Amino acid sequence: MNETGMKNKVASGLFWKLLENGGAQGIQFVIAILLARLLTPAEYGVVGIIMIFITIANVFVQSGFSTALVQKKQADEVDFSSVCYFELAASVLFYLLLYLAAPVIAQFYGISVLKPIVRVLGIVLFPGAVISVQTAYVSRNMEFRGLFFSTLAASAISGVISIVMALRGLGVWAMVGQQISYYISLMIVLFLTVSWKPGLFFAFDRIRTMFAFGWKLLCASLLDTVFNNLYGLLIGKIYNEELLGSYNRGEQFPKLIATNLGAAIQAVLLPAFSASQDDTDKVREMVRRAIRLSSFAVIPMLMGLFAVADTLVLALLGEKWLICVPFLRIMCVSYCFWPIHITNLQAINAVGRSDIFLKLELVKKALSLLALVIGMQFNVFIMVCIKAFQDFVCTFVNAAPNKKLLGYDIAHQWMDVAPPAALSVVMCAAVMAFGAWLPDMSVWLKLGLQIICGAVVYIVLAAAFRLESFCFLMGMVKEKLRNV
Repeated sequence: MNETGMKNKVASGLFWKLLENGGAQGIQFVIAILLARLLTPAEYGVVGIIMIFITIANVFVQSGFSTALVQKKQADEVDFSSVCYFELAASVLFYLLLYLAAPVIAQFYGISVLKPIVRVLGIVLFPGAVISVQTAYVSRNMEFRGLFFSTLAASAISGVISIVMALRGLGVWAMVGQQISYYISLMIVLFLTVSWKPGLFFAFDRIRTMFAFGWKLLCASLLDTVFNNLYGLLIGKIYNEELLGSYNRGEQFPKLIATNLGAAIQAVLLPAFSASQDDTDKVREMVRRAIRLSSFAVIPMLMGLFAVADTLVLALLGEKWLICVPFLRIMCVSYCFWPIHITNLQAINAVGRSDIFLKLELVKKALSLLALVIGMQFNVFIMVCIKAFQDFVCTFVNAAPNKKLLGYDIAHQWMDVAPPAALSVVMCAAVMAFGAWLPDMSVWLKLGLQIICGAVVYIVLAAAFRLESFCFLMGMVKEKLRNV
């Protein structure tokens, strides 16, 4: 594919991926708000505990194969079908392990309802295995339009089911129903919208070849998942499920912004990186563009969220959830580093260096463990603050290999991130000052005024200082308008 064709395909893919994440997550966000008003922080904490174990099991099931399928230069029907059946077989094994471990998990946390919930919620491993292959096919072929409609439909279906269950007084089971119905409906709708279907093929030699690449990603992903959820495991055990529910809810808002906007860009750029993996200069420019664009979009939204945190929680969730505000603000700062993290790692994957990826994860997890040991000497809020500082330090770790691989070191990366970050901090201060100045009024009106203030301040500053990403996006908009 020529450069113009790749550019157009990336732009189209990015458009549909942003729509998919924005639409689906928008629906899920509304559903989460409604459920938060019907359920308690403790009930959220119970599901939060279980999802940690489900997520870890899912890492083993997928085994890095989805990334291997996208990265592989020539992946055919045999590759996709072989991975699908292999992951389904792995799902059986890990569901049985979860089933047997359920009583131990319930006893460890002293919450008896965990036992049946673990056994029921573990079902999501089976559709999750199929979905990982379906989405790998979508990413490889940049067929994000089908993924958009599938995710939107699954989010709506699961949302309706969970709200009905919550209104009927089923409590924590409403969230269980949401998870199961989402995975099953997404798998079914993807079968209807994506051209790939599993065939009667299985080649163990293909599995072995991809596993040679994927096992390092498996180890890296396992380390990342365990350590990312370690704070939740400890908060749920040392403190209580109510505080865990507050921590999870506080993390949810910034995570929604960072991971979905960032992932939309990265899901499109990984296959683009991989397609150009033999051209170092082209990959470097793509990586630089990804960091600039994702930082320009993600950081101001996170800093804006930091500024309106208390107003937002009061408006959307109610007074009982105000305990999550400190967690929310800490995690806003932590997720500001997400664009540098994810872009560097995707670039390393794209050039086929999963060995470096694994080594980076080992170093970062050693730092995470050190931060956790230090943080446990203090209260839970200090512990999470130390985690945020550790996330900042890890940007230097992730960026280090790309100095040699791409000639793009951390100093230049921070120079690309600094302009939107600086403007975002100014915008955050302006919004907080504006909120303090406003007289007593409806919490919804105050929230709306603060959001408008933040958007205006950031856009005006970006235009005044002619930020490169702002000019790039405006150029794209003008080009689209000319073609209408």
